[in-house]
Amino acid sequence: MFEAGTYIICGQHGVCRVEAIGPLELLEASRDRIYYTLSQVYTKGGTIYVPADSEKIIMRPVLSREEAEELIDQMEEIETIWVENEKRREDVFKEALKTCRSRDWVRIIKTLYVRRQARLAQGKKVTAGDEKYLRIAEENLYGELAVALGMKKDEMGKYLAEKIESRRRKA
Repeated sequence: MFEAGTYIICGQHGVCRVEAIGPLELLEASRDRIYYTLSQVYTKGGTIYVPADSEKIIMRPVLSREEAEELIDQMEEIETIWVENEKRREDVFKEALKTCRSRDWVRIIKTLYVRRQARLAQGKKVTAGDEKYLRIAEENLYGELAVALGMKKDEMGKYLAEKIESRRRKA
């Protein structure tokens, strides 16, 4: 069980802050069920109510600073997800996003960067599907890392590129 004030990853909602825990005062909510009242950190919008015992929605704590730094250190070694078939690749990306695992987000991003470079080298455009999954994976990963490292989300892309480049120069 999470505590109020905790930052978590909540399914497709990304980084959320637990605002309250307890039964809801809504007519359609069961009064004997405990809910998390969540606010999305990077999306302006309403409040999200999630049953604390939900097995359908993945909820996990945001990475700690140490875990985030370790993930960044391992990014170059994390394998890509290479699937030739367009439709199958999209399904694989959807499944990887559903896991809400940071490593899977890195895998998607790395795969799509490599794929983008290959397509551009062939004189082809990047597909709308690739752009969509890249944007979602980056939003999720950058949001989580920003919270874990106490940084702004819009600084994460540049920060990661600099860290990776710095490691390459040392190697």
